[in-house]
Amino acid sequence: MPTNVTPEYKKAEEAYRAAREPKERLDCLKEMLRTIPKHKGTEHLQSDIKTRIKTLSEELAGPKKGGRRSGPSHVVRNEGAGQLCMIGPPNAGKSSLHVALTGSHSDIGPYPYTTHLPVPGMMPYEDVHFQLVDLPPVSDEFFEPWLVNTLQHADGILLVIDVADPECLEQVPTVLERLREKKIFLRSAWPGLESDSQQDAEEHDDPFRLDLPTVLIANKSDLDPDPEEVKILEELLGLRYPALTVSSETGDGLDQLGPFLFKALEIVRVYTKTPGKPADDDKPFTVRRGDTVHDVASLVHKDIAQGLKFARMWGDDVFDGQQVGPDHLVADKDIVELHTR
Repeated sequence: MPTNVTPEYKKAEEAYRAAREPKERLDCLKEMLRTIPKHKGTEHLQSDIKTRIKTLSEELAGPKKGGRRSGPSHVVRNEGAGQLCMIGPPNAGKSSLHVALTGSHSDIGPYPYTTHLPVPGMMPYEDVHFQLVDLPPVSDEFFEPWLVNTLQHADGILLVIDVADPECLEQVPTVLERLREKKIFLRSAWPGLESDSQQDAEEHDDPFRLDLPTVLIANKSDLDPDPEEVKILEELLGLRYPALTVSSETGDGLDQLGPFLFKALEIVRVYTKTPGKPADDDKPFTVRRGDTVHDVASLVHKDIAQGLKFARMWGDDVFDGQQVGPDHLVADKDIVELHTR
């Protein structure tokens, strides 16, 4: 960050880092541009902000009505317990894996660059769903410019490789370097997993640097059944990502992903009820460990969150019907009855 920035700009930048919705991010970018000191030391950052405003505005606008069309939007709204984007080199089997996990209609073909647009799909796990977004491949010759904006909303990355392809030794470093060129860094640390990587613990001042927790998905294990192959590959590449070995063809290992994401993202399920009625135990609201009753109320409705007075709770850490305040931490499988003023 340039020196001599104002507290007003710092506040706008912090809001940008925390923003989840595309429209909210765009508003924060405009506020950053309005409040940033206009001098030579901030010229590069001003240019970066303007470029991102232009790109995100076009994404949010979508196709124009009449006249020249701007093309489809590549912004995928976050849904479910978490959004995971699938990145990888050509022909790694991302689309086949996406179909096997979500039942989507991703285009599948025995040739590279089959996927041209982001394809979202929902992967069920117990009583929640994770949103998996299939993205075009990344290579020396190919990198969709809109990938940067699409990845802004992701909670993590599935780095998909063809474990049976010897070329992945060259492909994976290329994928990582192309992403780094766009200030996107794939890291090994996940909120719910221990990490011994010092690099993951470093803090960075660049507001547009994007660090995303990553799991290596070694696909096509049916073509190379050696269980040590992935470990050897990671050692050769110098990677420390958690890894899952799967086959989209046979289904082997696919059941590992749901439990991994649930733990790694620290998912907490909360069920709501109205007074005098049983809890709605079919569709829980999903938050993260450390979130509160107020966070749950915000997911139910913003008016309920604004008027929240207290809640009654049922769960392992409270006695049945215990009255708690809005700042009370929720735990997995809690039942919450919200009371407003």
